[in-house]
Amino acid sequence: MTTKKFDAIIAGHVCLDLTPKLDIHGKTVGEVLRPGKLVQTGECCISLGGPVSNTGIAMGILGQKVALMCKVGPDMFGRIISEKITEYGYDKIIAVDDEVESSYTVAVVVPGNDRIFLHDPGANGSFGAADVDYEQVKNCRLFHFGYPPQMRKIYLNGGSELTEMFKQAKAAGATTSLDMAQPDPNSEGGQQDWDSILKNTLPYVDIFIPSVEETMFMLYPEKFEEFRRIHADENDPLETMDESILPLLGEKALSYGAKIVVIKCGVRGYYIRTAEDLSGFGAAKPADLSDWSGREFLCESYHVENIQSATGSGDSSIAGFLSCFLNGDGIADCVQTACAVGAQNLTALDALSGIQTMSKTRAIMASNPPRNVYSYNPAYWQRDDATGLVFGKCDKTRR
Repeated sequence: MTTKKFDAIIAGHVCLDLTPKLDIHGKTVGEVLRPGKLVQTGECCISLGGPVSNTGIAMGILGQKVALMCKVGPDMFGRIISEKITEYGYDKIIAVDDEVESSYTVAVVVPGNDRIFLHDPGANGSFGAADVDYEQVKNCRLFHFGYPPQMRKIYLNGGSELTEMFKQAKAAGATTSLDMAQPDPNSEGGQQDWDSILKNTLPYVDIFIPSVEETMFMLYPEKFEEFRRIHADENDPLETMDESILPLLGEKALSYGAKIVVIKCGVRGYYIRTAEDLSGFGAAKPADLSDWSGREFLCESYHVENIQSATGSGDSSIAGFLSCFLNGDGIADCVQTACAVGAQNLTALDALSGIQTMSKTRAIMASNPPRNVYSYNPAYWQRDDATGLVFGKCDKTRR
């Protein structure tokens, strides 16, 4: 591949998603998925999964010129991954590891329940800092990387590969963005010292954009365990989440060096906290630094009546945020659009079929669709009904 100019390079985890359609007629997951039982399914949706496709291809649909950077094995799944990226019409920088198989996921999506994933990380586990083409990074405005907790080489040895990769991406002049993933606490990835890994890496990350559960697990593991215990019997613990954890997470990530901390909160929407000093941001710096510096607010999510699947919803919402950011839009517009694109994802069984162009997304937002509205402690939060934003005490508009 010759060197080209891109708005963004999206790198990291990629897999082939196999999503059989299930209709369990009001039964629980435990009643249906039992040993020895034959469960009849409907059509199987075969699609790409992981942030390379879910975020990268969605950004392309939203109007950005993107290249996708990942690793596969020399097998049928790897060929399908490469072919599907080509079908979408995107440039790809794919390494092939002859020693491993390609990654795949069987996503069990049961209406009214959270998803169950059967996942083989495959070639993602051998992806390292040397697999990034930094000459290409020099010619992009934004370098986004996703799912290091699912990529073995990236997280071993204190996350040295992750830190080195972001150090080199920053040196290449790109604005950098990092998304995480929720590991099983008992897995090798879950046993790493993520607080230390992030402390070493975030000085080279401009936009840190994980979920609230991931951030809590990595920066405040004791609070994460308490969160799991309190909400153990709830289908969606974020529905009743104590939002006072968000300022703690935002403040700590900023103290580690990130400039913009964006935390995905599922049905609760998005939380954003930004540094006062946004200098040294790279090729895609905010168009209006004064609009972006010293901010803290929540943006409530859009309500979707008939949810088909939440697979890749967080990745899709990141695509909305980063696309608006690259367009030079204001901070509120970026977060609002993130919530809108995340909602579009929920309308389809796979991660990409529901995503609309930016102009169509704007039109949907302009129609003022309903939001998922929650109560917040007025001692810290102040609601603006006109925008659907809830401002925290640290937002400079409240000082």
